[in-house]
Amino acid sequence: MNSAPRDAIEFGTDGWRAAGDAFTMARVRAIGAAVAELLDARETDGSVAIGYDARDRSREAAEQLAAVVAATGRPVTLSARDCPTPVLAWTVRTGPHAGGLMVTASHNPPEYNGVKYITGEGAPALPAVTDELERRLAPTSLPDDPAGELTETDFTDAYADHAHSFVETDLSGLSIGYDAMHGSGRGVTDSILADAGADLTRLRCQRDPNFGGVSPEPVPEYADELVELVDSGAVSLGFINDGDADRLAVVTPERGFLDPNVLLAVLYEYLLDQGETAGGVVRTVSTSSLVDRVAHEAGQEVHETAVGFKWVAEAMESHGALAGGEESGGYGIGRHLPNKDGIVLALLLAAAHVERSLDDRIDALFERHGQIIQSRRSLDCPDDRKAAVLAELDDRVPDSVAGETVAGVQTVDGFKITLSDDSWLLVRPSGTEPKLRVYAEAQSDERVSELLDAGEDFLSPLLE
Repeated sequence: MNSAPRDAIEFGTDGWRAAGDAFTMARVRAIGAAVAELLDARETDGSVAIGYDARDRSREAAEQLAAVVAATGRPVTLSARDCPTPVLAWTVRTGPHAGGLMVTASHNPPEYNGVKYITGEGAPALPAVTDELERRLAPTSLPDDPAGELTETDFTDAYADHAHSFVETDLSGLSIGYDAMHGSGRGVTDSILADAGADLTRLRCQRDPNFGGVSPEPVPEYADELVELVDSGAVSLGFINDGDADRLAVVTPERGFLDPNVLLAVLYEYLLDQGETAGGVVRTVSTSSLVDRVAHEAGQEVHETAVGFKWVAEAMESHGALAGGEESGGYGIGRHLPNKDGIVLALLLAAAHVERSLDDRIDALFERHGQIIQSRRSLDCPDDRKAAVLAELDDRVPDSVAGETVAGVQTVDGFKITLSDDSWLLVRPSGTEPKLRVYAEAQSDERVSELLDAGEDFLSPLLE
């Protein structure tokens, strides 16, 4: 290893990720040993469940994690096949497990891989945990023999049984196009939908560690074939998962690729319609306030968090929320799992579509609450200037932005100005590039452009 694990490994928004030669088995072993040591230090009983995605070397990394953890005497259960992250998270939450390790880089390009730590509650680990893991990182050799019991099982069967009991629906007569993007959702999401009676047309449902040469991210530019399938009338609904199936995107006949912000509002409203009358919704600071209008109409609370689903999951648990989501297409369902899950969500939305088409639901949503548009721009800003620029904004709050009075300012994550007409402007630093992101939301494209222009004018003097 070229550098000490403590220097080379940093847990970011959702686990540790690295590209190419930076993803080494030595670093993977260091994470496994740190997890075992942390659980011992906290006197946490139970086994560790280990899963992995469809990427090259993911199985090898999972085996190394299993060997290192088992060498400490702690039982380990290893997935028999590559599996989705939500399957592992649900397995950890419902089984005799102290925690879980998932080898995945989620939607990152094929040359990336990584490791996520999942707590015993099935939730993404918060910094209080990952910071301690980083402190415990140390070089770790591959042991000769495990001291603990190491078993291998298929986690997907029990998960599928749960999905069908959680969402009792008959999808007979519904034609669905499903795109796995060559990832771990193949044979899981599509099988669960088919077992519920749906007629499936499958796209990219063969394992390919290179994902056909693109990032396995469910965004419009990678969903052309699915959009065409739905648009042609060959199927009535389209679903697409990312590489580890914790995210979901939806394609409908009238709207094509759905805005993830709108999808969160549709999901939450459907849960309320199903009789889930108690429970608010959680969203990140950059997610649309459309869902707020649904919640307020029902007399429910909205809880806003920093960007990153770990914060959404934490708020879902602490507030007993029905659902949580973020604008990148990650959604959680309170009674199911405090984590993103693009599989159960597909089944739930298919059930909603059978009762009333998603397009009709969105029409009704916009009729009652108005249509909301969101966009963003990126401005160059060196990493070492980001914090200073945001700090300076605190002293420069204007009375109005683009002709609308400032109603409030919050700094949960970045700097967000809410205006009197419920539109808003957000400035937050990119976590991966030397840039500041400027987000705006309003009820028309023209108004969004005006707000983004105002945001640039607001920031420009600080970036010179």
